[in-house]
Amino acid sequence: MGEFQRDQIAKINIQDLRLRTYIGINDDEKKNQQDVVINIRIHYHAEKAVTFNVIDEALNYRTITKKVIKHVESNRFLLLERMTDEVLSLVMEDPQVMWADVTIDKPHALRFSDSVSITLSARRAGYAGAEHPH
Repeated sequence: MGEFQRDQIAKINIQDLRLRTYIGINDDEKKNQQDVVINIRIHYHAEKAVTFNVIDEALNYRTITKKVIKHVESNRFLLLERMTDEVLSLVMEDPQVMWADVTIDKPHALRFSDSVSITLSARRAGYAGAEHPH
């Protein structure tokens, strides 16, 4: 088997987190909670987690997810863009996160459409790995 170099960048996907919140500008939307579906992608340097195999060295995606759930379910949002930006900011609070993107879908927001979504991303200065994040 030939030599190879591992990337050591872990790519975490939190898929289809289904929450209910107040989102929108019309009266009906302000009175009734609606479903939103959140997808979060995160890159972080995993060298220590891989090398030492201890939880304290790994990114705690459970803690990040709990923060997102609490924030989304306990607030009201006029715009999907604002909610997406606030969730992205929560994810980026963890200093281990080098790059993240957040997509939030609002199911059935348009007639004849499954959903409308907004995606925003952020990266730490100097991190170039997000050029091709898939």
